[in-house]
Amino acid sequence: MSATHDVIVVGGGPSGVAAAVELRRRGVRDVVLLDRETELGGATRHCSHSPFGMREFHRVYLGASYGRRLQQEALAAGVDVRTSHSVVRLGDDGELLVSSPHGVSSLRGRRIVTSTGARETPRSARLVSGDRPLGVLTTGALQSYVAFHGLMPFRRPLIVGSELVSLSAVLTCIGHGARPVAMVEANARATARQPLTWLPTVLGIPFHRSAEIVDIRGRQRVESVTLRHGDRLSEIECDGVLFTGRFTPEASLHLLGELGVAAGSGAPLVDQHGRLQNPLYFAAGNVLRAVETGGWAFREGRSVGRAVADDLARPTATREPVRVHFDAPIKLVVPGLLRSGDRLAVHAFRHFQLRMTRAAVGRITLLLDGIPAWRHSGHWLPERRILVPMPPGAPEAGRISFVFEENA
Repeated sequence: MSATHDVIVVGGGPSGVAAAVELRRRGVRDVVLLDRETELGGATRHCSHSPFGMREFHRVYLGASYGRRLQQEALAAGVDVRTSHSVVRLGDDGELLVSSPHGVSSLRGRRIVTSTGARETPRSARLVSGDRPLGVLTTGALQSYVAFHGLMPFRRPLIVGSELVSLSAVLTCIGHGARPVAMVEANARATARQPLTWLPTVLGIPFHRSAEIVDIRGRQRVESVTLRHGDRLSEIECDGVLFTGRFTPEASLHLLGELGVAAGSGAPLVDQHGRLQNPLYFAAGNVLRAVETGGWAFREGRSVGRAVADDLARPTATREPVRVHFDAPIKLVVPGLLRSGDRLAVHAFRHFQLRMTRAAVGRITLLLDGIPAWRHSGHWLPERRILVPMPPGAPEAGRISFVFEENA
């Protein structure tokens, strides 16, 4: 028979560590934190730049140092940290199938928190044709080469994307002797906010907007790429291609069981407490919406940890949640479920978080049972966080929807 723990947290990045530490601080005695890596920290361990930790620890860390601080916090709080443990199945009854260097075993939790983060979209999923030479990577792979092996796999890469992680890739390259030949963005404007998007220009790196990579050439290593700008094709010589961003939630565990994910975002649906349709399960961090900063994920994990501790202290019969509906081009809404009649004092989410699939000008309206509760007009950009205050009566509504009216 598998051992039963109060809470099992799956994923040792900022959100998972914050949830586990908060659970211990609130008196939950038996908290187990599982992570497939040899050390905690999640994706931050791979980052050789700063800033991390300013709001949660009131000082600035480089990525690797921030990861070590997270591990120290977990151990100091008395969390049962188990690294090199990979969860391969989530059971509907809270039983997890876990693989480790000791073999395959089962663990059971009264509550489970998944905080498995997000991953970048690689070349294969972007359907970029051409040769298959060495030197085609994602940012995560690049940062692993640099952080763990001291290797820079190219000297003149082309960077695809313009998100925050793309700028992180620029800094990693510049800081380790590589000089990007260009950045390429398919949209008409950069995804990251100004003034950060000025970085390529300040560094003298050409920035091609409204362009996409359609072909990669090279026998052994990358030699050049073909770009398309509308009807025009051009070739750029380079020795590597770095695909950055287009994050997707690392929610494969939810797909394997009956927990499920949302069709638009690929993320698990949670209610205002961070709880899934199955009330034994909660989720926090970048698995919910890919992708936020480490600090945002940490604060969200802490909030969900509070809600889980409250749920254990005074369990209540949970009602069927109401799904939050939304119009295109809205991509996702977090939380995507709301539960009424819940006696839990802690709300992990006090705002709805929205994302758009494309740039649009128009008005977003929140309707509760057909009555407008919030509306705002603006120029909405893709992959930018939109926060909508959650009205006190929202969980009691029978229908919740976000309506988008685009300007003509």
